[in-house]
Amino acid sequence: MTQGRRKSCPWRIFFGSGIYVFVFFWLATGLLKLDAAEEAVPAKHGPKPEQYRRCVQRAMDFLQNQGQLPDGSYGARAGVGVTALITTAVLRCGRTPDDPLAAKSLKFLEEYVQESGGIHTPGSFIANYETCVALICFRQANRDGRYDKIIKRAEAFLRGIQQGEKTGKQKSDLAYGGAGYNRKSRPDLSNTAYLVDALKASGAKPDDEAVQKALAFVSRCQNLESPHNTTPFAAKVNDGGFYYTPVLSRQDKERETAEGGLRSYGSMTYSGLKSMIYAGLTKDDPRVKAAVEWIRKHYDVKHNPGMGSAGLYYYYHTFAKALSALGTDEFKDTKGVKHDWRRELAEELFRRQNQDGSWVNENNRWMEGDPNLATGFALLALSYCKPEK
Repeated sequence: MTQGRRKSCPWRIFFGSGIYVFVFFWLATGLLKLDAAEEAVPAKHGPKPEQYRRCVQRAMDFLQNQGQLPDGSYGARAGVGVTALITTAVLRCGRTPDDPLAAKSLKFLEEYVQESGGIHTPGSFIANYETCVALICFRQANRDGRYDKIIKRAEAFLRGIQQGEKTGKQKSDLAYGGAGYNRKSRPDLSNTAYLVDALKASGAKPDDEAVQKALAFVSRCQNLESPHNTTPFAAKVNDGGFYYTPVLSRQDKERETAEGGLRSYGSMTYSGLKSMIYAGLTKDDPRVKAAVEWIRKHYDVKHNPGMGSAGLYYYYHTFAKALSALGTDEFKDTKGVKHDWRRELAEELFRRQNQDGSWVNENNRWMEGDPNLATGFALLALSYCKPEK
C-alpha cells in the first residue's frame, strides 16, 4: 500500500521559511558587523587593514588586466628596469614567485641575463640601474635558491661598475665610491643608492668594502660641512639634506642655489639617509642626525620637498623605505607633531589611486606619467606601510 502525500500546511511553510530568513539575516548581519569592526578599529600603526587590502588588490588587478604584456614585461619602453621594479612590488605585496603575475615577469627578466652577469638590455646605457633593480627582484623571489647563481653573478657585475681604484679613481676624487647609469657615466646618488640596496640584498654587510666606498660618495652628496664632505657645496647650504651629485655637468644648473650651492630635496635626502643606515651609521652619527633634522623640517606626504610633483612616486618609495630602515613608527616634526607615517602615506596613496587601480603622475618627468611605473613605486611604498596590530 502506498502512502498518500502529506498535505501542505500554510502556517508551517510560512513559519519554516521565516526561520531560514531569520537565520540568513542574522548571519549576514554578523558578517557585516565583523567587516565594519575591522574597518573601524585602527591598526596600532599604519592604515586600516581592509582599506589597505582593497587598495593593493585593485592595483594588482590593474597590473594583471591592463599593465602586463603577454611576454611578462610592462612595455617595450620600460624594459628590464621598470619590469623588475614592478615585479618586486608584486612580490613584496604578497604574491609568490609562482603566481602567474610574478612568474611571467621573472621569466622575461631571465632572458636579459648577460654573459657579464649584468641583467640589462644589450648595449644598455643604464646597465647599472637595470641590474640593481633586477638583482633586488630576483632576491625577493629567491625563496628556494632558484636564483642563487643569477644573484651572485649580478653582484660581481655591479661591483665592477662602482667607481674606485679599478676604474682609475682615487679616494680624493669626487666620483670615488659612486655609481652612475653605467661604468662610464658620472655617478649620482640615485644610482649609488640602488647599488647599496642591491649589495645589501645580495648579502653584503655594512663593513663590506664596496658599501663603505659607496658611503664615501653618499657623504659627499650631503649638505653638511664635515671631514666627510669637503666639497665647496656643503658650506654654502649646510642644511643636512642631500643633493643629486657633486660631479656636476651643464644639466645640473637647475639644482644650484643662487650662492652656487646645491639644493637639497626630498627624494635624495631619504635615499641618502637610507644608504647611510645600510652602511652601518647609527642615529648618533652627525650625518644621520643632520639628515633626520632636515626631514623633520620638511616632512611631507603630498609633495617631494624641493621638487614639488616631480618624481613624486619615486619619493614615496624612498620615504617609506628610509623611515622603515630608521626603525621608527612615529616621526616627530620640528613643530612637535607626531606622525604615524605609515598611515599618513598610505592614506595619501589611497586618495591618489585612480578608479582603474593605477596611479599616475601628471608631471611626466622621470617617466612617472607611465601608470605602470607610478603604480610600481606606489605598491613598493605601500609594502612598507602594512597595518600593524
